[in-house]
Amino acid sequence: MKKNTLLLIMLFLTLQGYAHDSEFNGVIVKNGLGLGTVIAVVISWDRNKSVLFAILHGLLGWLYVIYYFIVKEK
Repeated sequence: MKKNTLLLIMLFLTLQGYAHDSEFNGVIVKNGLGLGTVIAVVISWDRNKSVLFAILHGLLGWLYVIYYFIVKEK
């Protein structure tokens, strides 16, 4: 992996650490990004260098991560 990709992964994982649960009348609401979203965005950005694709793949999350590892270029 490139150095920039590793830095992006570390940045997103650090930001995910700031996500926290807050309780409101017995309902827990989770704030932040999931791990699948972060991995999908980093993989998409490294592969396509497109913000639009990164957002789209981030919404797909784990589906895109699994797809990437099945059809990745060798």
